[in-house]
Amino acid sequence: MEFFAIARLVASADQLRERITGPRLAECCTSIDRVLQWDVDLDAGEIYCLWGQFAVRREAIRDGVRFTLPGCPNALAWTVTAEPDGVLVHCTINRTEHEPDFIESIELFVDEWRTGLERT
Repeated sequence: MEFFAIARLVASADQLRERITGPRLAECCTSIDRVLQWDVDLDAGEIYCLWGQFAVRREAIRDGVRFTLPGCPNALAWTVTAEPDGVLVHCTINRTEHEPDFIESIELFVDEWRTGLERT
């Protein structure tokens, strides 16, 4: 399944990569309660979020950044990329269907990324 939101924000890919770092994840999205630890050399760490505690990895990609939760049973991943009309937040899971409550929580997560980006 895929989920999208566009933040009304003008930013380059480099600006996104500089702004959205692992240690700052909780500042970017209120669904991420806190960053428990972060290894700058590996660009990976652990977060506590609305679904619990997860390992997370950050990767610079074309036009922005990608985050993955490698231990997540739904293989949740999200990207934040610079687009001509704003900043795109794109989130995926490896399921075609899921419980309505879980889908709502992902929609909330993506929307909180949008509002967090617009706020910073």
